[in-house]
Amino acid sequence: MNKILQMLKLQQQLNDATNGEGWEKGMTKNGKVIDWKRCTYLECAELIESYPWKHWKNIDAEPDHANIQIEAVDIWHFIMSQGLKDYKIKGLGTLETLAANIQSLPNFSDFTEEITPSDKNYYEQIQVAETLMKALFCDASTEELMETFINVAIESGLNLDKLYTLYIGKNILNQFRQDHGYKEGTYIKMWHGEEDNVTMQNILAEQSDITPEALYKALEKAYPQR
Repeated sequence: MNKILQMLKLQQQLNDATNGEGWEKGMTKNGKVIDWKRCTYLECAELIESYPWKHWKNIDAEPDHANIQIEAVDIWHFIMSQGLKDYKIKGLGTLETLAANIQSLPNFSDFTEEITPSDKNYYEQIQVAETLMKALFCDASTEELMETFINVAIESGLNLDKLYTLYIGKNILNQFRQDHGYKEGTYIKMWHGEEDNVTMQNILAEQSDITPEALYKALEKAYPQR
């Protein structure tokens, strides 16, 4: 299975369902402006906040590795969305073209290897995320954004297989959120003292081969009732 292509297809479906078909033009079906780059750099900031970078607060804390990976997956949602928009609006090719171009990036082979601990310290890992933010502000090409994201993923402890697993989990969670009032502001994000992301990760950890349909049902079962 081509996991990059599969994720691109799922992201297209999620965006079509959430924002309405034609979202690539920059507007949702509800008349809200879409800015994928802003979405991405704000998620980069949230990833950075998961590191103990502050010199005045909790200086002996450890990075929140689980949340770093979740934030990287959130970034991937938005990077893919930017790529899908660029390829559609600029006529650069199909989803298959975009997937093939991602797979031909110079660091993609590293992305397919087994996960190894980073040899960078916390501050150097943060700089990798900041490099992606710089690329966004400098209007880098879709391919440059994808390549820079892969570096962020690797530093976050994600290879292609791990990213795919977490992406499927977060994709289903995002669908679940939309179906349970996320856009209207009625969704409950804290589930029994933990964020819904944590519940999703726990389900995946317990059932690594769970299907998307079964994951959705498991989330329904765990969702707190008002």
